[in-house]
Amino acid sequence: MVRYGVVAGLLALVSSAQAIQKHPLPISELAKQIRTRDAHVGLGARQAEIQALYPEYNLSTPIDHFHNDSTYEPHSDGTFDLRYWYDAQFYKPGGPVIVLAGGETSGADRLPFLQKGIVYQLAKATGGVGVILEHRYYGSSIPVEDFSTENLRFLTTDQALADTAYFAKNVKFAGLEDVDLSPETTAWIAYGGSYAGAFVAFLRVLYPDVYYGAISSSGVPEAIWDYWQYFEAAAVYGPPACVETTQKLTHIVDNVLIGMAGSDYVGQLKSVFGLPNVTYDNDFASAINGGIYGLQSLNWDPSQSSNSFFTYCDTVSSDSVLYPATEARRASVEELIKVGGYEDELETLANRFLNYIGYVNRTSVSRCRGDQDGCFSTHDSGFYSQDDITQSWRLWQYQVCTQWGYLQTGSGVPEDQLPLISRTIDVDYSALICREAFNLTEPANVEYINRLGGFNISYPRLAFIDGEWDPWRAAGVHALEVPERANTPSEPYLLIARAVHHWDENGLFPNETTPDLPPAPVADTQEQMAKFVQGWMQEFTGKY
Repeated sequence: MVRYGVVAGLLALVSSAQAIQKHPLPISELAKQIRTRDAHVGLGARQAEIQALYPEYNLSTPIDHFHNDSTYEPHSDGTFDLRYWYDAQFYKPGGPVIVLAGGETSGADRLPFLQKGIVYQLAKATGGVGVILEHRYYGSSIPVEDFSTENLRFLTTDQALADTAYFAKNVKFAGLEDVDLSPETTAWIAYGGSYAGAFVAFLRVLYPDVYYGAISSSGVPEAIWDYWQYFEAAAVYGPPACVETTQKLTHIVDNVLIGMAGSDYVGQLKSVFGLPNVTYDNDFASAINGGIYGLQSLNWDPSQSSNSFFTYCDTVSSDSVLYPATEARRASVEELIKVGGYEDELETLANRFLNYIGYVNRTSVSRCRGDQDGCFSTHDSGFYSQDDITQSWRLWQYQVCTQWGYLQTGSGVPEDQLPLISRTIDVDYSALICREAFNLTEPANVEYINRLGGFNISYPRLAFIDGEWDPWRAAGVHALEVPERANTPSEPYLLIARAVHHWDENGLFPNETTPDLPPAPVADTQEQMAKFVQGWMQEFTGKY
């Protein structure tokens, strides 16, 4: 199969370098994560410039911190190079070490936060050292010779947390070798966003004598196997006409795919979208759902943001036909609306359905080169069997399948609600990669992750920062069904209005700021963060 396609709406999604990925991803998208053997191949000019600005360093770190835990048998006595970067330009004696946990990507992708983002800001505000610390198995911090399932046994959150504690106790920063920056004499403050946000919260709970404080931005401390709630933010905060239209059009799709499975209407539905050759119905349903996923890609920073969610919403809620070429499919669309149960809304939904088709064609179908299964399918046992060192797509998927979950389904939506994506996107379909790539047939052990508190996790000097519109809010302490907490200097609890995924992490150079950038809610939150970290530092220095 030739795989050169682009899945509908995936151009609008944040990359894995920025946030937890869409799940499931078609193989054509997983294949894009295959790493080159030369880490510098394919670097953009901006990325190469920033990597040149911050030299990389490595700390020899144990592969296996838990020789008494049978999970990691056979155990290893070996070490690997844990990669990091740092900036000491603001350091003053007594200042903290601010460590950004790299999370599920190459640590090099986090360097902008050291240059002008939250690490820069906090280090400047406190006279601290700023650090980006790569997560084991990601980037070049690889402890094994391949990514076979057996060799991924050391890819657990516990092992990575132990790495982060080991780092604080053993690192010596070049140029600061004579300065005692040990956790006994220096405050170590951890920051992380998304998965890394949950990670640093756990770090504070499990290693309180090493990390004096932690800031969890858009953290997801509640691991959830069937994470149908991912679409809750879009349903609650999205434009009402867009939400209602998407729900109804998705219901029509499901009434055909599920209610008329095996009939000619299934082929007719695929054909009106221009996807007649997508074999599996769930792959087809996944290929057309990208628009509603776009909310996560919205960011206040213009260089990081995509407006695709609102472009999609404007498209599907318009009563005018925006893609004239779709008129040729009107008769077929109207028939599908009728058999799909919405004949009484035919006049309203017909044009909107045509706009939906036009949007999917523009953002997805027209970009597919080669056969359609090659562009949109998740089914390919041969691909999943690849496990050499270049197959970096296996890494986060393994964490999903073993510990974290977050399968984004339509089937999990309560029956009295209309989902925003098809109910054919169910747990069995979403867990296909777990079975095919890792031979894992049981749900992830989310209970093990949630033993640390989940929604209720709390600890002194542990801050939670979330975005009101974030699709990942439903897995954190600001979830809509979770009781609100008090916002205190010791345990800050901040929700950024109209914000999405870890918006506090980004920053601008002075010549990039405008009266509207950063927006007031973000600037205010970042100012509060600097103040409460300064307060933590006063507590720390007052002890010595």
